[in-house]
Amino acid sequence: MQSDKINAMKNKLFLSLIGASLLLSACQPNKPQQKNDLEARVDSVLNLMTLEEKVGQLTLFTSDMDQTGAFIRKEYENDIKQAKVGAIFNAYGADYTRYLQEMAIKNTRLRIPLIFGYDVVHGHRTIFPVPLGEAASWDLEAIEKSARIAAIEASAEGLHWTFAPMCDVTRDPRWGRIVEGAGEDPFLASKIAVARVNGFQGDDVYQTNTLAACVKHFAAYGASQAGRDYHAVDMSERMLRETYMPPYKAAIDAGALTVMTSFNDLNGIPVTASRYLMTEILRDEWGFSGFVVTDYTSIMELLYHGVAGDTLEAAEKSINAGVDMDMQSGFYQTALVSLVEQKRVDVAVIDQAVRNILKVKFQLGLFDDPFRYSSNEREKQEIMKPEFLDAARDVARKSIVLLKNENQLLPLDKNTKTIAVIGPFADNQRELIGSWSAAGDWSKSVSLLEGIRTKVPNVNILHAMGSEITGDETSMIKEAVATARKADVVILAVGEAAWMSGEAASRTKLDLPEIQQQLVEAIHETGKPIVVVLMNGRPLTINWIDENIPSVLETWFLGTTTGHAIADVIFGDYNPSGKLPVTFPRSVGQIPIHYDMRNTGRPFNPDSKFTSKYLDESNDPLYVFGHGLSYTTFSYGPVTLSNQSINENETLEASVTITNTGNYAGTEIAQLYIHDPVASVARPVKELKGFKKVELMPNESKTIAFTIGFDELAFYRENMSFGVEAGQINVMIGTNSRDTQSASFMLE
Repeated sequence: MQSDKINAMKNKLFLSLIGASLLLSACQPNKPQQKNDLEARVDSVLNLMTLEEKVGQLTLFTSDMDQTGAFIRKEYENDIKQAKVGAIFNAYGADYTRYLQEMAIKNTRLRIPLIFGYDVVHGHRTIFPVPLGEAASWDLEAIEKSARIAAIEASAEGLHWTFAPMCDVTRDPRWGRIVEGAGEDPFLASKIAVARVNGFQGDDVYQTNTLAACVKHFAAYGASQAGRDYHAVDMSERMLRETYMPPYKAAIDAGALTVMTSFNDLNGIPVTASRYLMTEILRDEWGFSGFVVTDYTSIMELLYHGVAGDTLEAAEKSINAGVDMDMQSGFYQTALVSLVEQKRVDVAVIDQAVRNILKVKFQLGLFDDPFRYSSNEREKQEIMKPEFLDAARDVARKSIVLLKNENQLLPLDKNTKTIAVIGPFADNQRELIGSWSAAGDWSKSVSLLEGIRTKVPNVNILHAMGSEITGDETSMIKEAVATARKADVVILAVGEAAWMSGEAASRTKLDLPEIQQQLVEAIHETGKPIVVVLMNGRPLTINWIDENIPSVLETWFLGTTTGHAIADVIFGDYNPSGKLPVTFPRSVGQIPIHYDMRNTGRPFNPDSKFTSKYLDESNDPLYVFGHGLSYTTFSYGPVTLSNQSINENETLEASVTITNTGNYAGTEIAQLYIHDPVASVARPVKELKGFKKVELMPNESKTIAFTIGFDELAFYRENMSFGVEAGQINVMIGTNSRDTQSASFMLE
């Protein structure tokens, strides 16, 4: 504890330098208890600031990393010392963040602390499954726990703020950033957004083991045209409100302290210049009181969008729209003083933006002690603890989806004589932590091969790489085939490289890379039983695998404990329960494809040409939303309703009995869907409105119930008012979005 004591002494010394300054008189070292108290403290600091110092608080610059470690550019160092920057991102580590914070505390007139941000998206040092993978767990408690652990680790390394959760709904798997979100459904995504905010911010964001959450990317970024990153978005107000807005709103209602703008335009207006989104909806309608930060250089990009002619106009549009902090472009730093002097921006607008930022710094306790997050002892004690790795393994195996299991090939017998583990992901560590893996060290991840060898040390495990992830070199396939022929069963690990999904990773083809497809077909020709283990960050078009391979596991990118988690599932120590949070298409030509489409005036009819369908492809996806098998089987009884009619102020219970009809204990995720068949506007054929996990022993039955009321039934009506309409309501409960039991009631 000696280093912490020394640091504490340094803190007192730095604070004593301020002496009787007005800042300390404004900032009593007590957690702000009341809103008015917090606002008074914020205003007492704001009232001391010059215009230049205010603009500094609105500026966010990056730290950098190279082979020698973290460093700050000289010009940014000078900005910190001159109070021209209020926040730094990509800087972590107790010593490094202390070093940067000292620059602000030692050298600036008011000693306003910096806030340090970072992309802690699915873990910090201990890496959890990518968010799309975690969403497949449908386990809100586990997802919240993963965010809680990420916050503990990241805050122990001096971070205050994470650029997560990503709340973008997307129906287009060509878009690489689908990997960062919760998939296609607004209800599921909303529940997960709340879990992540609660995990990051904890019960009390003032505590030093929390992070301020950042709701991103506001708004509708997941609807980028053609699945191309940064592209335009054009949609109706109805679609925006019903499909894309709910997860952002849920995260903000959960108390998220910050929001990040998206790169796209929305109906021709770049989001970073949209007063409609940033002020009218976010603040006036939803009551958000934290601060809004741009994504990387988004203000500068207004020039390329074609809505601003120069730096001054870009900064003017953004600040007047309601954007508080400029990430990396430096346009606020360059332009805002001049804009105020020219009376193009009212100083009151600047003041409100600064107020929003200072408030978050107060809420994090940075004014009470700017160095309270920079503890060497915490950094040593709170990183990759055994219980954190155990939690990561638990979330990872809950995220695995059993897509197919013909003839119950899985789970494998632990007494199998010889197993071949083949494929470019078989002994791979680098790809396992996926994109946006923060400070994760891929060399500490457990490969599939290692996990299997650890699980069954007495089994003869053979290994062959078979191919690279991409390329056209076929020389390794022959060796892989020879290896497969020696085995009783083959575990074949294929998929995407981590760089093939994520930001700026859009794809027009979702097949396996050709060299891997050749490998799969060559191993199939051996006639050996094959388990395909998919590692990827998005839905893939794997029709050939589905048609020819008996067992398929979707494992996404599972993080640090990948190999152990997959081995737990393959050998039956964990019965898979994951369900797809996104539809898997048969072909790219079907996209966008999602379970909650609206019907048409000519619904699909295979016997009639002039109905809604393709000439060359089925309307049906390869795997439906909510799909996921188990080593056991479940049967659903009929849906029972507690009432046959209700009014808008009443609720009813929809119940169903689920029975484990197989030979293994298992967990089923029962899903509730609702359909309004006749309304003032066409409604989706079904909408997810609830889900529950049910643990069942063989032959055990349990009855579960869902409550249905206004929240489940309301929608944006013809005049865009939000409410319900009288009429029949269909209720469906089942194992996925296709296979359900149904009943109906009347809404009066």
